[in-house]
Amino acid sequence: MKKIFLYLFMLVSAAVLAADVWDADVVYLICKPAIMITLGLHYLVTQKENNQPISRSLVPAILFSCVGDTLLMLQGRDANFFVYGLAAFLVAHIFYILTYRQHRSDDNANELQGLQKIRYAFPIILSGTGLVVILFNRLGGMKVPVVVYAAVLTTMVITALFRFGRTNATSFGLVFGGAILFMISDSLIAINKFLEPLSMAGIWVMTTYILAQYLIVTGLSKHTMADTPY
Repeated sequence: MKKIFLYLFMLVSAAVLAADVWDADVVYLICKPAIMITLGLHYLVTQKENNQPISRSLVPAILFSCVGDTLLMLQGRDANFFVYGLAAFLVAHIFYILTYRQHRSDDNANELQGLQKIRYAFPIILSGTGLVVILFNRLGGMKVPVVVYAAVLTTMVITALFRFGRTNATSFGLVFGGAILFMISDSLIAINKFLEPLSMAGIWVMTTYILAQYLIVTGLSKHTMADTPY
């Protein structure tokens, strides 16, 4: 029973993917918002079991992700819901950035140094800006929102990268891997919406997104917060 919410998370995630394949709209509408709800509850239970504090910035990140999921799910009924969903995830990424900065030690002796930070951050920046450049002329009235979102998303991934050496290897690897997958998922959404339709776009977007959120939340729970103020 300790992992009941993890099992529920896995169940609703599988249901969403299946619903996308078989066009089961009702199942999709019910289960997609439940992805982050069950993952959030799993996080709360895990922290309690491990006698670790609850992050005041991670919980809002999870909640705004849930709101974003719901709004993007409704974009077929009203195009404005895409903008609203983008805004919700923008806020979620800001909270993730705050959480990453919170979930790292004060000891920076082993962190990436000057040129190392530039070297490892450059491919991330190139990926984020490169896609915007490719899509820019196709964005229409969405130019400003997409550019702002891409900047915050890229910052989120770089902040995850800069946890290197300031947390344990497991926490760093899971969170950074999740952040990369989040960027991939959002990139697939942008390509599918603004450039050209992708085959099985829904499956690829949701698979990378679900894995991203799971890895990030799990990785953050692996960081010991005993010396970190809340």
